[in-house]
Amino acid sequence: YARIDSLIVPLVVAWNGRGVSMVDVAADPGAFEARHRALTGRTAFAAGAVPTALSRAIERRLDGDRRARIDLDLRGHTAFEQDVWRKALEIPRGEVRPYGWVAAEIGRPKAVRAVGTALGHNPVPLIVPCHRVVRTDGTIGQYSLGGAANKRAILRSEGLDPDELESLAAHGIRYLGSDTTGVACLPTCRHARRISSGHRVSFRSWGAMQAAGYRACRVCRPVAEPVAAA
Repeated sequence: YARIDSLIVPLVVAWNGRGVSMVDVAADPGAFEARHRALTGRTAFAAGAVPTALSRAIERRLDGDRRARIDLDLRGHTAFEQDVWRKALEIPRGEVRPYGWVAAEIGRPKAVRAVGTALGHNPVPLIVPCHRVVRTDGTIGQYSLGGAANKRAILRSEGLDPDELESLAAHGIRYLGSDTTGVACLPTCRHARRISSGHRVSFRSWGAMQAAGYRACRVCRPVAEPVAAA
C-alpha cells in the first residue's frame, strides 16, 4: 500500500496482483494495516509509491474516464455487494442516482436499504463512485470516505451543485420533464440538465409523472419509488 493525493484528503491505496483491494483515508500505518486485515483477512505491506500505471489509471478514472482500467480485488465480499458496486461504476461523472435505482437495476427492487449498506461498506471509494449514489428522497446522504462534506466536495468537483440537489429534495421534486419531448428524467441526467427553464416540468412522484402522460428517459431509466425508501 502507498499514499496518493486526492481532491479531498490524502488517501492510501492497497493493491496486489489481482487489483486494488482497498482505498482509505490516510492514517497511521498500523491503523491502516489493521483495518485492511479486518476487511480482507490479508496483510498489507507498505510500499514506496503506487505503481505508475495504476496511479495514472486512478487519476484518469477520477477525471471521469470510465475506460481507464482498474482491476479490483473484491474477494471476501458478497455477490450482492459486488453487484451493487459494479452498478455504481456505471453512473456517469456529474450525475447521481438514488439507492432505489441501483436496487432496481440489479434486479433487487425491494433491497433499497441493503444497497445503502453495501455502498457504505464499499472498500474502494472513488474508484467505485459510491459518492454518486444519493438517498431515495434525493438528499445527499452520508459518505464512508470522510463524511457528507467530502461527498459534497467531490460532487461539486464533478460539476454538480449539491445545494441545488438538496433544494430539489427539500421541495419533494424527484423527476424533471420536458414539455417538448414528454420525457421525464432523474434531475441530474444529462438530458434533464439540458431542459430550458421555460420547458421544464417538475414532478413529485412517479404517479404524477405518468398521470401527466410523460414517459421515462431511456438513458437515466428512472424507476417508481420503492415502498421502503432508504
